[in-house]
Amino acid sequence: MYIDTHAHLTDIAFAGKVDEVIKKSQECMVEKIITSGYNLPSSEEALKLSQNYSEIVYCSIGVYPENIEEYSNEVEDKIIELSHNKEVVAVGEIGLQYTDGMPSRDKQKSIFIKQLELAHYLKLPVVLHCRDAYGDMITLLKQNKHWLTYGGTFHCFSGSKELAKEIIKLGLNVSVGGVSTFKNAVNVKEAIKDVPLEYILLETDSPYLAPHPFRGKLNSPSYIPTIAENLASLKSVPVEEVEKITTQNARRLFNI
Repeated sequence: MYIDTHAHLTDIAFAGKVDEVIKKSQECMVEKIITSGYNLPSSEEALKLSQNYSEIVYCSIGVYPENIEEYSNEVEDKIIELSHNKEVVAVGEIGLQYTDGMPSRDKQKSIFIKQLELAHYLKLPVVLHCRDAYGDMITLLKQNKHWLTYGGTFHCFSGSKELAKEIIKLGLNVSVGGVSTFKNAVNVKEAIKDVPLEYILLETDSPYLAPHPFRGKLNSPSYIPTIAENLASLKSVPVEEVEKITTQNARRLFNI
């Protein structure tokens, strides 16, 4: 059985379809799903959904880079309150994104560090988002490694061999999703080949980034086996080994 460690079941694309999506996922050997928040309202929604599907759906809660202008002491207090529920298994997705139109880099870095500290206080792992900001991300993680006691993972990994090595040195995991199956993702595939299975998690980031050959379609946790089969091919191991080890990794990191 598999665990999809990162999905967005509260996305509007799944409105009215969550029962169907979960049923299909279980038929495809995906026994558990972690749905991610990106600000306070979505984190509250993710928790509510996970409570409705207890023991099947869990959630991560936090404030994504695009939404950090909303971050305040009140929001932080509310996240702490939400974290007391057993369905909450991580702080995330949090991180840095340096694309156009995002909040200032200094503000992003400040709130990112605050949430790393918060995760440590809550004794939870972190789910890290990074886009066009790998240098600063690694630097900040090294400078704040003392807040990473409970581990974490680089969600939707799409980086280089060098980045993967730095992530592992920090004791963090690499989350492999649909991008790893894309025909043009040569560098990502080469990087993943070098990452020990003991540091790899599986995710879909659904409804986004569906794996090949479903690229362009609505992504779903039911596609985790497709991602696993591709990973097994990249690493030249049986898919059963990928299933066993990545599931163990997810259970250990998220305590589920």
